[in-house]
Amino acid sequence: MAVDKEKVAEESVTSRLFKIILSWDYFRLLKDSKQKRKDDGGAASLGLKEVKSSYKDVDDYISTFEPLLLEEIKAQIIQRNDDEDAADWKFRAIMDCSEVNGFHFPEIVYLRDEDIKDEDGEKAEFLSPNDLLLLSKEKFQENAKLPTTYAFALVESRQHSKLRLRMYLAGEVTHKGVEAIVSSPRLLKVRSHITSSSKDGIYIYSLKICSLSTIIREYIALWSISSLPFRDMILAAADKNTGEDQAWKISRPLQDYMRENLNESQQAAVQAGLSRKPFVLIQGPPGTGKTQTILGLLSAILHATPARMHSKVGLIETRQGSELPVREKYDHWNQASPWLNGINPRDNIMPVNGDDGFFPTSGNELKPEVVKSNRKYRVRVLVCAPSNSALDEIVLRVQNTGVRDENDHPYTPKIVRIGLKPHPSIKAVSMKELVEQKKNNMNTGKDKSGASGTDLDSIRSAILDESVIVFSTLSFSGSSLFSKWNRGFDVVIIDEAAQAVELATLVPLANGCKQVFLVGDPEQLPATVISTTAKKFGYDKSLFKRFQSAGYPVTMLKIQYRMHPEIRSFPSKEFYAESLEDAPDVKLRTARAWHAYHCYGPFCFFDLHEGKESQPPGSGSWVNVDEAEFVLLLYHKLVISYPELKSNSQVAIISPYSQQVKLLQEKFKDTFGLDPSGIVDITSVDGCQGREKDIAIFSCVRASENRSIGFLSDCRRMNVGITRARASILVVGSASTLKRDEHWNNLVESARKRDCLYKVSKPYTSFLSDESIESMRVGSESAVGPTGERDESDANAPEPNAGDADQAPADDNEFGDGDEDMYEGGFEED
Repeated sequence: MAVDKEKVAEESVTSRLFKIILSWDYFRLLKDSKQKRKDDGGAASLGLKEVKSSYKDVDDYISTFEPLLLEEIKAQIIQRNDDEDAADWKFRAIMDCSEVNGFHFPEIVYLRDEDIKDEDGEKAEFLSPNDLLLLSKEKFQENAKLPTTYAFALVESRQHSKLRLRMYLAGEVTHKGVEAIVSSPRLLKVRSHITSSSKDGIYIYSLKICSLSTIIREYIALWSISSLPFRDMILAAADKNTGEDQAWKISRPLQDYMRENLNESQQAAVQAGLSRKPFVLIQGPPGTGKTQTILGLLSAILHATPARMHSKVGLIETRQGSELPVREKYDHWNQASPWLNGINPRDNIMPVNGDDGFFPTSGNELKPEVVKSNRKYRVRVLVCAPSNSALDEIVLRVQNTGVRDENDHPYTPKIVRIGLKPHPSIKAVSMKELVEQKKNNMNTGKDKSGASGTDLDSIRSAILDESVIVFSTLSFSGSSLFSKWNRGFDVVIIDEAAQAVELATLVPLANGCKQVFLVGDPEQLPATVISTTAKKFGYDKSLFKRFQSAGYPVTMLKIQYRMHPEIRSFPSKEFYAESLEDAPDVKLRTARAWHAYHCYGPFCFFDLHEGKESQPPGSGSWVNVDEAEFVLLLYHKLVISYPELKSNSQVAIISPYSQQVKLLQEKFKDTFGLDPSGIVDITSVDGCQGREKDIAIFSCVRASENRSIGFLSDCRRMNVGITRARASILVVGSASTLKRDEHWNNLVESARKRDCLYKVSKPYTSFLSDESIESMRVGSESAVGPTGERDESDANAPEPNAGDADQAPADDNEFGDGDEDMYEGGFEED
């Protein structure tokens, strides 16, 4: 692929992307997708290349990532087909159509008042710029005759009921490039229809497919790689410049604060940042205080000064030449200070009409202005994260605890949170709220910021100018708000960097910066990529992971504050080369009353050797009804024995499979007669990264005689699932099935060696009977054998019922590190 080495204009780049996407045939995409599932050998013919650790030039980089990004767009379009509903089709009228630069721009309107809804409308089809629509002359449904007049359209703008769309109808673009265009009868029919002049009007059906805003910003970032900061470093994943001569330092009081409040590995991360290396990678395993480290980084970055400013002697020595003879010294002093040997030259000037031409002095000329380092060397910081929830967690911490200045005084810097859906707890610093405040202040004459105008863009720019730290999701950092502001940042900090595809990480760098911090953990969940084809070629690999794979230095946080040592033991050995250490008091803080019984943790594996997996019709996900039954019995036994677990939502039930999550939620309602929300978090693995609970019950689901364990074999999901627990992790699965995978085999063997592997037979109520539980009390004569298999002759315990689960209303959710409710999220298919 020929790539222009000069910076490509944004408009030209987006035009290229729009031509490719808008020319695609929707039904051909669906057909090709089904064919790919049968035959995986066609990927090479599409020009796909595997993501590498380093690239020789910009051409190599773009030719690798562009085809993979296009595959991801196709997957997002195809995903919409699974949820297709005839009721989603809207009937519209075409009012006008123009053609500019090869694109058609039809203007269409709604025909029914009930279709016109605002953003909060319950039945709304709220459309925004960059939403992808499918237009068709005829409304069509599954299993019906395929239409002949249809094409994609992109929303350019919206004004209440009127939409301006962009279409490309010149022909279909092949994978060889936008220059290779094939004539398409389908697109010619669409063109003829929307440009006709029928007396009866021109009408068309539309269906919303997905939003392309994020993809477009990532595509622009990809083609801007040649002009990005540290281009060569990004391509090579290596830094030849040590940066030692550029090191910055912090004041003594701030150093003392760091020593007292950060552990050694956290301090090492801050020092790595002060080295002023262009890229700093910080790995934060579960519970190691990643957010606390980011707060320390902010304090250091905002108040650091060049190292030479901390040594007056060194500074003088660097400016000192050879010593002058004594006679020459006197000559210099006489010229510089003539009044030492005579009258001040100013006194020789005689007054004219009583005015000597000099203004009276204030007496302060020799007193230098006292300027704090955070003002004189002020830097602008952009903090990003892939998701709103991850971003708001940092915003809240900055709000609540502030940062430290050079005198170790806490204060809250001026910050702004940009983007959609801010959490209510940080609403006060959201851009929308600050704009309203500034408008009110301007109307009352209280605003002193000197905003250059009263229009929205000017107000937003004034807020950005005033803010020391700007918070934004990765995607939103590529919005027009930043391009209109037209200023860069000194430092960009990206949290959860290992959960973002590489192109998403490039988006905030396009604003310009001098230093980048990538903070995350490649051993936990990767970026969410829908396309299995793109994933196969490494598109889900983050920039953090690529740098790490290439040997770039990474500072790892090593002291964990979350988990009981018995929980920490396995992930530390399996994923972090046994480098994780426990905080001094973590064992005491995570000790719980239920640890009096072996079967309640801190670490247990329940082998349901008779369980069976199954796949719901029409679903790519899996369920295990036996595991669901046992998990709810185990949960019921815990909350009956320890009622405090019922009211404070400190139990999470986790599964990698969305259908198992759904099954557990439904069975909880049927069993207890209550909605699990606010009582227990039943969630997917993707929905719980970054969260923590006292107890986590993990349902593995897969149980068969000869099938693989599918995407459960992704050890990163295992790591996330078992490290959500503070006090107890209770894993439920089929040991014989899981042992086919290396990492799961190691977990089962770890449980066996620690005598916490329990082989459970039906009926499960026997295993969880009062007598059976009592036999597992710590220090008692246990009936447990070497493998945990126990005598199942105990009487069955009572079945759970709604009455057993009655409880007080759950407390209001706290928003902060680890204590908020988990949420469902992520994608998973086998």
